[in-house]
Amino acid sequence: MRVITQLATGGPEVLELGEAEIPQPLPTEIRVRVGAAGVNPVDWKTRAGAGMAAVLGPPPFTVGWDVAGTVDAVGRGVTRFAVGDSVFGMPWFPRQAGAYAEFVTAPSRHFAHRPAGLSEVEAAGLSLAGLTAWQCLVDIAAVQPGQRVLVHAAAGGVGHLAVQIAKARGAHVIGTASAGKHNLLHDLGIDEAIDYRAEAFEKAIDPVDLVLDLIGGEVSTRSLEVLHPEGRLICLPSAAAPAALAAAAERGLRATTMLVEPDGHGLEGLARLVDDRRLRVLVAETFPLERASHAHRAGELGRTTGKLVLTV
Repeated sequence: MRVITQLATGGPEVLELGEAEIPQPLPTEIRVRVGAAGVNPVDWKTRAGAGMAAVLGPPPFTVGWDVAGTVDAVGRGVTRFAVGDSVFGMPWFPRQAGAYAEFVTAPSRHFAHRPAGLSEVEAAGLSLAGLTAWQCLVDIAAVQPGQRVLVHAAAGGVGHLAVQIAKARGAHVIGTASAGKHNLLHDLGIDEAIDYRAEAFEKAIDPVDLVLDLIGGEVSTRSLEVLHPEGRLICLPSAAAPAALAAAAERGLRATTMLVEPDGHGLEGLARLVDDRRLRVLVAETFPLERASHAHRAGELGRTTGKLVLTV
């Protein structure tokens, strides 16, 4: 099978097209013929030697965790899927999944059936970003109707999904984004869009029950200014977390970080929102598998609205 591999960590140029043996599913695993693979910040961070590189170990390795495709084979004990089923998932994270390849094997419960209203390319962009938003908003914060939620980088890969999930749970949703992305955010149902370039968000909004910070840095500590005393800050960029957690503790506020994990039930929850037409995935651009390095270059510019996806 074709696979994107790297022999060293470094810039996008280290990604190269190679060949590998087609993997065989173990008991309780399925093999998926990959139709599309999502590209996420953790991919290019890992490629460069950060991210999950310490988990994967020294190169060679294959990055990528977002998978959408068709079940090609099933191992003994698998009851949830059959050959020919359309599935999507985020297998093995943070261990190597090798999603930048033509076939992937993983436990069946790392996947869910792809909803009919979602194309294979869209599904490839949903798993990691969608589960990140779901686990923050549903599992950690348990967002309730009427609560006020602030999402930083609201038009990004995780952000645009978080906006929709929070709205589906009945929250009043506020998001920061450049002015050119406000129309898109309003199309997604956001209640307030703040142009972070034109005004300080902490002076523009009333206190909120939850801040989902997808940026980090000084944005994390500034976010404490708008947090309700009983509210919570969830800080996703791990590099920013220690300073934010310490600042929150000094003020007697709740703050936490998180790392997404494989979750078949969460994937099914996302699929139900898609089926109910309450969640859609924005795909900014697609690249063929052999142009994975170009996808990484595009992502590292930090200007993407929605998701980047490889077509396999």
